[in-house]
Amino acid sequence: MTRWTLRGASTAYVVGVPEHGQWAALLAWGPHAVADGPSLTEPTGTEHFLPRADVEPLEYGVRGVRYTSPAELVVSGPDGSDECRPVFVNAVQDEDELALTFADPLRSLRVVLHYRMPAGLDVVERWVAVHNDGTDELRLHEHDSAAFVVPTSDGAVIRSLWGEWNSEFQQESVVLRRGRFTVDSRQGITGHSYSPFLSVSDAGDPAGTTYGVQLAWSGDWRLSADVDTTGQTRIQAGRAPSSFGLALAPGSSWVSPVAVGGCSTSGPEGLARVFHAYQRSLARDLPRRVLYNSWFATEFDIRADHQLELAKRAAGIGAELFVVDDGWFVGRNDDKSALGDWEVDPAAFPRGLDTFIADLGELGLDFGLWVEPEAISPSSKLAAEHPEWVLRTAGREPIEIRNQWLLDLSRDDVTEWIWSMLDRLLTSYDITYLKWDANRARLDAGDRRRDLDGLVVANLYKILDRLREQHPRVFVEGCAGGGGRVDLGMAARVDTLWPSDNTAPLDRLRIQDGFLTGWSPHLMSSWVTDAEGTHDGRERSLDFRFHVAMAGGLGIGADLSRWTDEQLAVARRHVLQYWKIRRTVADSKVHRLSRGLQYVGADQSVVFLYDTGDDNVRGTLPTRQRRVPLVGLDPSKNYRVGEKTHPGSYLLEVGVAFEGADSLCLVVEPLD
Repeated sequence: MTRWTLRGASTAYVVGVPEHGQWAALLAWGPHAVADGPSLTEPTGTEHFLPRADVEPLEYGVRGVRYTSPAELVVSGPDGSDECRPVFVNAVQDEDELALTFADPLRSLRVVLHYRMPAGLDVVERWVAVHNDGTDELRLHEHDSAAFVVPTSDGAVIRSLWGEWNSEFQQESVVLRRGRFTVDSRQGITGHSYSPFLSVSDAGDPAGTTYGVQLAWSGDWRLSADVDTTGQTRIQAGRAPSSFGLALAPGSSWVSPVAVGGCSTSGPEGLARVFHAYQRSLARDLPRRVLYNSWFATEFDIRADHQLELAKRAAGIGAELFVVDDGWFVGRNDDKSALGDWEVDPAAFPRGLDTFIADLGELGLDFGLWVEPEAISPSSKLAAEHPEWVLRTAGREPIEIRNQWLLDLSRDDVTEWIWSMLDRLLTSYDITYLKWDANRARLDAGDRRRDLDGLVVANLYKILDRLREQHPRVFVEGCAGGGGRVDLGMAARVDTLWPSDNTAPLDRLRIQDGFLTGWSPHLMSSWVTDAEGTHDGRERSLDFRFHVAMAGGLGIGADLSRWTDEQLAVARRHVLQYWKIRRTVADSKVHRLSRGLQYVGADQSVVFLYDTGDDNVRGTLPTRQRRVPLVGLDPSKNYRVGEKTHPGSYLLEVGVAFEGADSLCLVVEPLD
């Protein structure tokens, strides 16, 4: 057995190829100590009924090597066979990267397994490249990015995130002793229904070492966890297969999206921190400004004078950025018109948008703008001028959802048009924030003989990458009817993500709790609004609403013209506090407390405590003061918490008092 080891901050990933060279197998994944020990995944005993490959911990199963157990790659050729048997050729290892090449001379196919373990992190990136070196077209029917073997011994606790519009990132867990668990999206977008995220703990120790997998893809995808008859778990991650498979022409190659596996000995919360650290490594160091978005105050009724009145109030409470949402362009009076006709409406801005932006500048506010570049209104001028740009299946009317069609982003001319439109806006006007929305699924099939999903996502990424390169100071927010496009592919290309259109405090608290299991708080855009709950409409204070939003990227979306002076004063107090803590919120380690969250940074901790109203009514009988123990502090140091000072040991064991309010935001700073 030839073996290779990749080492992260505290974990290692060890893969080996047996002498026969028919596959690569996982030897160890976990704390550094496991790298040099005996394999935790090697099966014992002999197989009597199945090929050996079907019980081995294969890194990447190919149909033809593995038959009865899940396979990541199924390839057919003109001979009608869907088997291939690639054999190990060579390995190339360079510091944190490894590439293992396997080749099947009969099929003229090469499969290269790629690994990367970024320095200082505890994740392993994996992807596959498939090369057709022959003269015949091949078709890929299954084409996963990777399979991650998790060393469970007697089944697994599988954790996932599910939801729907206005109720994203709901947490679910199942104990899977044997069998298969799958989440996916066939919506042409990451989707609200499930997130491309799974975590696994041994069923015998669900709070122990935890493994997780995410996929960097924003189209159709699939993640499956399979617990085999020995009790070991294997997670497959990749793009969802299509009806006709993917055509691989002679001499061409196909490269999968990246799947990312993480490991933590600190359970599911530790795994979340592992993924947070990875996502921060993808982030740009741009200013994170407190924004005001006028949508809830005005909807489509965009008038410059009214917007400026809102802007004055927003500046007065400490907002730094003013975002004009939907309705700013010609003909956009409702959600049925003008998408695609991206010209500034002179009726909305009679003195011009540039003058409006200058007026904001005098108030100390930067300017941001909402766009939905991938969608088109059936009645728009663009639809009439370029009907061939609308995504449709030949002979059928396009599917209309939310009064929208979609542009066919698989076309290069459409891609270039979208880029030119955005570049023109960003060049013509001083726009420093772009809210990119996508309000519907992509369901029109088009011609499935081509890789529609792959082309659309690749062109979306090209535009976003180009935005970063040519307009580097523009902060980009990714939105998709709420949290419909939250994945690692977007996290690498935008600066923040919108988890949900639901901004009601108790609903949002639950949504954000689920979001943080897989995604970093620097990606979590959160607003204070006047919204009532969709699922839980119990009233909570304005303080509570701010404390929920301050746990991510703070924004305000309420109709400030209706707020009293007292409410505005409360808002300013919270915004001023947020200025002092936002770096800690964005960059520190997140820990769940019994009643909230603690963000543990190098120089301070920020504690958010919430009373959700689920406890029994208090105050009518004798009781004790509620206290919440903290984490991550030095027991030998003293800390200032508000106007009080406590030893770290006291805060760790006894905690902070939580009484008399429905929420608190506490800053904990060391004094020595």
